[in-house]
Amino acid sequence: MNPPHPGPPEGVRRPTLAVFKLASCDGCQLTLLDCEDELLTMAGQLDITHFLEATSAVRPGPYDLALVEGSVTTPQDAQRIREIRATARVLVTIGACATAGGIQALRNFADVEEFRATVYARPDHIATLATSTPVSAHVPVDFELRGCPIDRTQLLEVITAFLAGRKPDVPNHSVCFACKRRGTVCVTVAHGTPCLGPVTHAGCGAICPAYGRGCYGCFGPSATANLPALIPLLRRDGMSEDDVRRALRTYNATAFTEVETGAEGAPS
Repeated sequence: MNPPHPGPPEGVRRPTLAVFKLASCDGCQLTLLDCEDELLTMAGQLDITHFLEATSAVRPGPYDLALVEGSVTTPQDAQRIREIRATARVLVTIGACATAGGIQALRNFADVEEFRATVYARPDHIATLATSTPVSAHVPVDFELRGCPIDRTQLLEVITAFLAGRKPDVPNHSVCFACKRRGTVCVTVAHGTPCLGPVTHAGCGAICPAYGRGCYGCFGPSATANLPALIPLLRRDGMSEDDVRRALRTYNATAFTEVETGAEGAPS
C-alpha cells in the first residue's frame, strides 16, 4: 500500500471535496470508495468535508469541488441541487443518473400518477416530480462524467485534473474505438449481434463486446452518435421497434432520446 501523500506545505489550505447523492443507487459513490490506495493519496491533497457514504463527519461549505450522483426526481432534490451549486466552486456530475436522468427517467415516458396509485397504499404521502431529469437541467454543471456506474480511472483523472488546475482528459470517442484498441472482433460484423457500441460514449473498456455481447449503452451517446445509420442495422440483426426503443431508453433514457428524436426512422 502506498503511504499517504504528505499534502501541501504547512499553512497552505487544502482544497475541499464534497460528495452528494440525489436519486440513485450509490454505485458511483462506491466507485470512489473502490479507489482505495488512490483515495488515501488524494486524502493528503484534499479535505473531504462531506461524503456520507464514507463518514458521518461533515463540515459546511463552501466547497472547492463537489461531486453529485443521482437525478432530480423530487421537489426536495430540485431545491437541494440549487443549494449545492451555490456552495460549490466546481460542480461535477457523476454517473448516468446525474448526467441523463438514469433508469428512473423511464418515468418520463409514462404516467407517474398511475404508477403512484398502483404501487403505494397511500399515494398522497408520496411527493415526486413527473419527470426524472439530469442535474444540468436545473443548475450549471462544470463537467459531466458518464457511466452506469462511472469508470474509476476516469474519476481519478477528473479529480487529478481539478488539483492540477487543468481540463480533464476524458475521451469522447465511441465504444467501437475501444474495441479496436483491445483487439476485440466486432460482434455485429462477425456474428450479427445487435450492439449500441457505434453510438455509445467510451469509458467501460468495451467489456460487453469482449465477452461476445453487444454494448448496452451504459455511458450514453457519443459526441457524434449516428442513430439514422445504426437503427436499420439493429433491425436487420433481429431487433423489433420495441426492442430498439427499450435499448435506447435504459441507462441513459433522456440522453439517447435527444439524439433519437432527430433520427430518421427512429422509434417514436
